[in-house]
Amino acid sequence: MAHDPSNQAPSDQETLIEFPCDFPIKVMGEAHEEFANLILHVIQEHLPEFDATRIEMRASTGGKYVSLTCTVLVQSKPQLDDIYRSLTSHPKVKYVL
Repeated sequence: MAHDPSNQAPSDQETLIEFPCDFPIKVMGEAHEEFANLILHVIQEHLPEFDATRIEMRASTGGKYVSLTCTVLVQSKPQLDDIYRSLTSHPKVKYVL
């Protein structure tokens, strides 16, 4: 019997994202001089070639918080999920979108 691609397991259809791709992750936390460096190191645990030029930083209006948009080149959904888990579990991170 021939394999029918329309009968793929749900796990094969979990995402509409095509990999590999550049994916922007927004990370927010309290403004701290080392915040961007901490986030850079967390991402580099999963993507050693990731560099700071792929991070855009914006301070909040009051200056208490900062948001970083980190554009990562990910190869798979599990890799992206691992990065999200590491970022959301970091004590200096308030939100990850």
